Amino acid sequence: MVQENNIKPKIIIICGPTASGKTALAVEVAKKLNSEVISADSMYIYKGLNIGTAKPTKDEQQGIVHHLIDVVSPFDSFTVSNYKNTAQPIINKLINENKIPVICGGTGFYINALLYDLSYGNGNDNPEVREKYKNLASKNGNKYVYDILKSVDPISAEKLHFNDVKRVIRALEIYESGCKKSDIKDEFIPKYNYFAYSINHDRKTLYDRINTRVDIMIKNGLIDEVKSLIKSGVNRNLQCMQAIGYKEVFDYLDGIISIEELVDLIKLNTRHYAKRQLTYFKKIPNLINLEPANVDNLSDIIIKDIHK
Repeated sequence: MVQENNIKPKIIIICGPTASGKTALAVEVAKKLNSEVISADSMYIYKGLNIGTAKPTKDEQQGIVHHLIDVVSPFDSFTVSNYKNTAQPIINKLINENKIPVICGGTGFYINALLYDLSYGNGNDNPEVREKYKNLASKNGNKYVYDILKSVDPISAEKLHFNDVKRVIRALEIYESGCKKSDIKDEFIPKYNYFAYSINHDRKTLYDRINTRVDIMIKNGLIDEVKSLIKSGVNRNLQCMQAIGYKEVFDYLDGIISIEELVDLIKLNTRHYAKRQLTYFKKIPNLINLEPANVDNLSDIIIKDIHK
């Protein structure tokens, strides 16, 4: 339904904003297909970050194998390339077993990395230009070089995340060769016959779900989770502590904000993040928005869809 080329392997993508019900739907689909779930969440990968990320518990996973959860220490960084290099062999293995991989998550640039083979070809190589932008990124941050790309080739920039610095620099390298990466037409041809879905809550319902989730996080011990991480040596400057819910708790523990302000701030920042996610996922070609229903009904819709 989504791609006309049936030779390509099928994959299912269940994406969308936080608190939309992705995980429960992915589990149900994987159960019915006798398949496995590959997480596409940039915070699920960290061990010890459970409550603030709303990481699915063993009970919620319902015995379905979940990949890319709890794979690195909070002290480690994890790039888009790391994600792709870890997830790709899992996808290949499932396909070789005649299983349809179920990708589930809200990190758009992870999903993008799996869908597209962004090698950019071997022409236009310029090690000097590459080194120049690497140095700029090292000195001024990834966002700095991303903003340069955004100013000269906004179409390419829109398809990349600023932390995907390797591909951002590659796009700038191509630009300095005299053409734009966005002019290379086959760069964003998907590798798979993909079926992408999002649960389409109205904005008020989604925000209410987010607010309820944050209240549950606080009740379940988010503050104690952060305290435990701090005792293990984690500090607020680590990559994992930039996640919504964790960075705010540091301000609370430092006495900068009250408990009421903490809760309100996490809710506000999460709602803003969900809005950005909605904007990002609208760009996925042929994304199917599912009206909210129980996961059994929604999963049946997906199963019928992929077997048409």
